[in-house]
Amino acid sequence: METPPRIVTTHNAFAGRVFDIHTDEVQYSDGAVHRVDVVEHGASLGILAMPAPDELVMVRQYRHAAREYVWEIPAGMAEPDESLEDGARRELLEETGFTAERLTKIGAFWTTPGFCSEIMYLYHAEGLLEGSPQFADDERIEIGRFTIETAWRLLAHGTADMKTAIALLWLQGRRSEIGSDSCR
Repeated sequence: METPPRIVTTHNAFAGRVFDIHTDEVQYSDGAVHRVDVVEHGASLGILAMPAPDELVMVRQYRHAAREYVWEIPAGMAEPDESLEDGARRELLEETGFTAERLTKIGAFWTTPGFCSEIMYLYHAEGLLEGSPQFADDERIEIGRFTIETAWRLLAHGTADMKTAIALLWLQGRRSEIGSDSCR
């Protein structure tokens, strides 16, 4: 296996509320040096919440980068002071009002490793108890309950996102753990 490129220089280009950006000059084993821009984003959590065997809870919100309202499984950022499971439970409650009797880790995956450091941890929530959502001030969320078939249609029409596609594929497949978080 090849050795990863050596970082020659790093320049912090932007510090934001949700992510930072830095530019690295990296040198490959053949001596070539290239510039790489990296979005530094902490870990995130996605929750496949199922109130019934053929039903899932999705949230719809405006995604400015896409300039669209998108249906997706509940998700959010992991906080540094909590376990990943506690974070998944918190995000589920905040965005949907549901709490889960059972929360099982499905796996982890890089969201966009070509330019972003974010890893998403995916959980399956069952035994849901309905309550009131606790939206953040900047969240405008619509909550929906869909059959798995309808969720696939949302995806086919371009009104759902990739983490939702991965969750639906997991439901359709063997339902074993996907990905690995050993990369962090």
